[in-house]
Amino acid sequence: MAATAHRARANIATALRSTRRQLAKVRTGIAGLDDVLRGGLPAGRMTLLSGGAGSGKSLIAMQCALHGATIDEPSILVLFEERAGAVRQNVLSLGWDVPALERKKKLFLLDARINPEAVISGDFSIKGLLAVLDRQVKFLGARRIVFDAVDTLLRLYDDPARERQELNGLHEWLLDRQLTAIMTVKADPQEGPSRYSFLDFMADCVIHVDQRVTGQVTTRRLRVVKYRGSGYGRNEYPFIIGDNGINVIPITSGVLEHRAPGARVSSGQAGLDHMLAGGYKRGTGILIVGTAGAGKSTMACMFAEAACGRGERVLYINFEESAESMVDNMQSVGVRLQPSMDTGQLVVQSYLPEATGVEEHLLRALAALDELRPQHLIVDAISACERMGTTHAAFEYLMRVLDGCKQRGITCIYINQAIASDVVSEISGIGISSLIDTVIALRQLPVEGVTKRQLIVMKSRGSNHSDRFHDFRITDGGIEVAQA
Repeated sequence: MAATAHRARANIATALRSTRRQLAKVRTGIAGLDDVLRGGLPAGRMTLLSGGAGSGKSLIAMQCALHGATIDEPSILVLFEERAGAVRQNVLSLGWDVPALERKKKLFLLDARINPEAVISGDFSIKGLLAVLDRQVKFLGARRIVFDAVDTLLRLYDDPARERQELNGLHEWLLDRQLTAIMTVKADPQEGPSRYSFLDFMADCVIHVDQRVTGQVTTRRLRVVKYRGSGYGRNEYPFIIGDNGINVIPITSGVLEHRAPGARVSSGQAGLDHMLAGGYKRGTGILIVGTAGAGKSTMACMFAEAACGRGERVLYINFEESAESMVDNMQSVGVRLQPSMDTGQLVVQSYLPEATGVEEHLLRALAALDELRPQHLIVDAISACERMGTTHAAFEYLMRVLDGCKQRGITCIYINQAIASDVVSEISGIGISSLIDTVIALRQLPVEGVTKRQLIVMKSRGSNHSDRFHDFRITDGGIEVAQA
């Protein structure tokens, strides 16, 4: 009986798989957004983009339309609020040549701003607008269409029943022509329910974007509210408006896809290598924690110097000092970084954490990993990352950078400045230590009027490492660890 029931369930599962069909989708051309949408927007259906002023909704819609125009899916932009000429000029800063696409008959901008007096006198009808669009759809062979600020059009009716009637007519017009459509509408959850919330039920895909200020730092977030017939990323995702448009930074998979740790690589100090049973493992996460002056940066820079000497590339992100200052300070302990910088083996990028939000910092770091393709990354110091806004923002940055390194097989070294002298109790590193493979703690102890330095390997996954404190000195030849 049990076997029969099992076969029946298996047959049902097989039948369901055989009838399953993927929803047709179109790519947005926005980095990361297609991952969140599991492939893109629903083809031949309507997507609603809602958000407050400055949230980026119009730019997202426009970028989708322009991407279609560049991949032989002619697009139409219907503008109810902005002048077409202003739109052409505004997007030049992003490198988007709208007039060139218009000349190629791949894009058409319709300035549909309406005189309110025409509506009040009863002369206005959406049918006239649709007649104009019908001609352009046929002329271009249009596949995509954007209605930007459609709420501006609806507000002119000043009659909820008429608004719904006209919108239903527009929706049917779109479905009949199988156009992939995007509508943008203003919505701010802090101001209560929108009078156009009925659009959420009409649309097949609903995306909400917002702009918020946390800790005096502005951030933008995107969330897919619904998507008929498709799975999608259900969390909030940070995004930025960069030099080339919108960039979404998603974590859309619950599966860890990290590469296996590689062979051991020297830390740049023989004594520490001995404590680590041969050195660090490539492609792992390493945390060096200690109070100010304990030798954390010196240890990291010695590693960088040794790696560059082997012909490997190191990216050093410094939130504490400039590249020039770091190079000069390391000379006093015999670490020569300038030659490696001159050859491009060592790339130092210095930033003020509070200068931008976590999204910009994260995108910049991940872009550098892809552009430079380093074998190793050093971030100094992660304790400064809280100045990006909040502790949560700092954790998000560090977690995603570490995840990005492990996916690419890059060794990631984090430096964390402890406050208390008992550094062992401060190894958490903004809660990141549980994701770290190797933790090295440095401490300073006053002994008979001098400072005694010690280090201990708190953990090192997959290594038969030393489990005791070792004395070390910072000399004009770098760090020297005393042998047990």
